[in-house]
Amino acid sequence: MAGTAGRIPAPPAPAPAPERAEATPPAARAWPEAQLGPAAQWPPALRTAVDLVLDAAMPMAVACGPEHRLVYNEPFAGLIGAAHPAAFGRPAAEAIAEAWRQPGIGDVVERVYRTGTPWQEPETVFPVGPVDPGRAEYRVFSRGYSAVRDDRGDILGVLIIAVETAQMTQRLRNLSELTSALAGSLTLNDVARVALRYALASFDAEQVAFGVDDGTAWRAVRRVRSDQLDEVDERLPPLWRRQAEDSTAPLVVAARSGQPTFVSDGQPLRSTAVDRHDQLVRALAALPLRTPSLRGAITVGYRVPHTWAPAERALLAAAAELLAQAAERARRFENQHGTAQLLQRSMLPDNLPDLPRLRLAARYEPGVDGNAAGGDFYDAFRLSDGELAVVLGDVAGHDVQAAAVMGQVRAALRALALNDPDPAVVLRGLDRLVTSLGAEASSDELFVTVVYGVIEPGDGRMRITSAGHPAPLLRRVGPDGRASADYLEVPTGAPLGLGGRRSAATLQLAPGDTLLLYSDGVVERRQQGLTAGFDRLATVVAGAPAGDPRTLCAVASTAVPGATEDDVAVLAVEHAISPSRSAAMEVPAEPTAPGRVRHWMTDQLTEWQVPEQVIGAAVLCTSELTTNALLHAGTAARVEIDLTPERLLVSVADSGNRGRVVRAQTDALSSRGRGIGLIEQLSDAWGTDPTVRGSTVWFEMLIPSPTSRVSPGGVG
Repeated sequence: MAGTAGRIPAPPAPAPAPERAEATPPAARAWPEAQLGPAAQWPPALRTAVDLVLDAAMPMAVACGPEHRLVYNEPFAGLIGAAHPAAFGRPAAEAIAEAWRQPGIGDVVERVYRTGTPWQEPETVFPVGPVDPGRAEYRVFSRGYSAVRDDRGDILGVLIIAVETAQMTQRLRNLSELTSALAGSLTLNDVARVALRYALASFDAEQVAFGVDDGTAWRAVRRVRSDQLDEVDERLPPLWRRQAEDSTAPLVVAARSGQPTFVSDGQPLRSTAVDRHDQLVRALAALPLRTPSLRGAITVGYRVPHTWAPAERALLAAAAELLAQAAERARRFENQHGTAQLLQRSMLPDNLPDLPRLRLAARYEPGVDGNAAGGDFYDAFRLSDGELAVVLGDVAGHDVQAAAVMGQVRAALRALALNDPDPAVVLRGLDRLVTSLGAEASSDELFVTVVYGVIEPGDGRMRITSAGHPAPLLRRVGPDGRASADYLEVPTGAPLGLGGRRSAATLQLAPGDTLLLYSDGVVERRQQGLTAGFDRLATVVAGAPAGDPRTLCAVASTAVPGATEDDVAVLAVEHAISPSRSAAMEVPAEPTAPGRVRHWMTDQLTEWQVPEQVIGAAVLCTSELTTNALLHAGTAARVEIDLTPERLLVSVADSGNRGRVVRAQTDALSSRGRGIGLIEQLSDAWGTDPTVRGSTVWFEMLIPSPTSRVSPGGVG
């Protein structure tokens, strides 16, 4: 690291020595390579942290490695007084022993190094200089501690910052909050949202942009301080815009060159401005984001001249380093996640059968990290005699092998069922398959469970059996109109591959009943018994506003609180009281599309004699969801409506990659992204279903009985 040694703080001038003694002052301490190794061999993140410390105008230090060897700058040397210069490069517990033992210093550094959790101390009075309390100077400081990580996430040391001004205290607190927020950011969308929010708030900027490389070009997202964003907008994916590889925009130039630029007064965005917001920017900082596998940049701009102080530049550099590491982790996660989920979903059916009296819906969600293919699967298909086969299974494991076994079991089950649909015969055939797969793999740990049933669409008669799988749940509405949910007594044999007697039960699925098949990820939670999970699932399903399959899949997948590390798969089949009416419309990705959807849907629901109050609310919600699909996914959409005497179900599907839409309460709705807020307020149930090709947002509205509808004289 050329030039580093010259920035190491010099020792204080020595006291005059007696004439007979040598008066040679201590030499400036050399770079502590003996203790820390050659600087050129340090991990890039540690070198960046040390450069940040030595260039900073505020007191800063890095406690390196498990011994917490101190590397600090001149302002920090003033805080430790006589301990400098001997403290440089030495273990902190030896170099500043008295201060290290004080609460909030050594114990905090050790905790941050051990856990990686940042820590921010409010402003407190702190002695500066000599350890002797009678001679120490007391000043007000705020201290921040953050872990320094390499590109694999391993902790190399602890960054220590001490400031006195209120503004810098807040900015350091924001830096610690940035670290915490980035720790929970899985995707580039997450990182972009955090970056924009942090830079606007911490630096009181007028405009912030964040961009990364995207193949042969760049993509960037911008936030202007005047944007009015509500809680729903914050959760929606940001709007990325592509920029050419050879663009002269400061963000692209910084990302391409790896060099920061600071403009204090001028028109830095004039030649590449896309609107008046860019034209009004006069001061701009562009910081590169660089890792071994990612190039990007972040810009912070003001509409008035702005002097970029050294401390501010140091904070921006620290933030850029954190953002770069988080963006690289997010890109790695997205690549792995996308491959695993594409593999998983490609083995699941694209569409479920459409029958007049049997309505179906399914839902699959990966485990906590969503980063590996799993073995949960579901399927439903018509048999040669017109019956409906339904199945849900679980192959133990969260890897490609589990997904491969799942695909083989699903394909074999279809083949066996099409030859002879009898549940007992099908399971005996699967026993032979799983036994063979286990022998080929020389493994006795192949664990596969499945529940399989055959339903007669006309009268609802069902034959069903299970191989070690949790019992199906049946939701039934009694004569008094109250719903109940009970687990079926289904013959439960051993998991597949273990053999044993296979038998099936014959049950009746009455009109209005809904059958729910599910994987154990629905009910299993750590530090919670299975009985509690089963009880909670039954309670939530019974309390659902209706027995519609899509609603039950949504409520069942989130019925048991707490995170699960297992995949979640749910399949629901409703024996409808009466056939439903349905219609669909393909929506092109063009500005006039929402208006066309409104007209089509109004005409269709009016023809079906849906109550006016339901038509108005449904059309408004569908229009907003269509707008969001076209805006955020950027692809054509498909609107489907399904009407029964009890409810109206509407879904809007796209083929883009919006990520997961999150339920959120909103007090004020903005013109952008307000669709989810409207769904919250106007529908009786709603949810999102990820698919192989995109995602679907749906909502359900109950149809009021004739006695409760609005009449000409008022409310009936």
